[in-house]
Amino acid sequence: MNPNYSACARAATIAMAAVMTCPLAAQPYPSKPIRMIVAVPPGGPADTLARMVSPKLSEALGQNVVIDNRPGANGNIAYEMAARAVPDGYTFVLVAAGVSINPALYREVRYDPIRDFAAITQGISVPNVLIVHPSVPVKSLAELIALGKRRPVNFASAGNGTSGHLALEQLRIVSGLQLTHVPYKGGGPALAELMGGQVQALFSLALAATPQIKAGRVRALAITSARRSQVAPDIPTVAELGYPGFEVTGWFGWLAPAHTPAAIVARLNTELVRVLRDPQTQKALIARGSEPVGNSQTAFAAFVGSEHDRWAKVIQQAGIRMD
Repeated sequence: MNPNYSACARAATIAMAAVMTCPLAAQPYPSKPIRMIVAVPPGGPADTLARMVSPKLSEALGQNVVIDNRPGANGNIAYEMAARAVPDGYTFVLVAAGVSINPALYREVRYDPIRDFAAITQGISVPNVLIVHPSVPVKSLAELIALGKRRPVNFASAGNGTSGHLALEQLRIVSGLQLTHVPYKGGGPALAELMGGQVQALFSLALAATPQIKAGRVRALAITSARRSQVAPDIPTVAELGYPGFEVTGWFGWLAPAHTPAAIVARLNTELVRVLRDPQTQKALIARGSEPVGNSQTAFAAFVGSEHDRWAKVIQQAGIRMD
């Protein structure tokens, strides 16, 4: 047999095997639609942010970014799904503070917020606003607490362990008001039930609450940020109303499954930060009471870890635990 022929045959076989095993190796990223998992139903603050960002992100990447709403268990369903997704850059998840809170709150959480994800960037920081239905006969935080000391107030929340839930538990501890906690599967349903009069009060993220406050559908009593919001400077902080140090701020950001190629995560970071820094996007987010962030991968990873440590202590002190 011609040795030159044998060498060529072996080379051809190796080349063919490479093509068969890596048919997409030469395709640039992204070459197909991308899925953004969102841990809440349509209409909530996270969903609002996702739908504001996705069109511009789709344009920047040259592929559709499809929103996949997966509500339930304070985001655990979505977070576990994202943690188990193929780390190829075609699935990532918009997370809320619950991704850091849940491991301390629930007995069984099948993901680790640090080990199982690659940080992309923090999207926004947003305070909670304490709002009540207009039929509730109070016009201040002091009046609500006085009412709650006479009889329990029905407080909705976006779900167990959300920043709104932790805010109402902290208020209960420091003020002594009585409350009945009614958790929902997301901020959208909770806000809808409040506006319908099914519940009396809610700590709602300002991103969702601000339009309803301006429309007169709900009444704002206080805000949970350290200082007053530039969007609604007439709403006093809980801290200035007699509870110094009271601060509960929600946040949203994007994570990819661990082991997603570093170059892809960096590309997503670049494009998301660019969208968040777009003047139109910033104006729209600020008008809704949120603060655009858009930071580095390293900074966001450190923040996720610090939030986990912070809330684990609070949850232990408050004795909150979910089965």
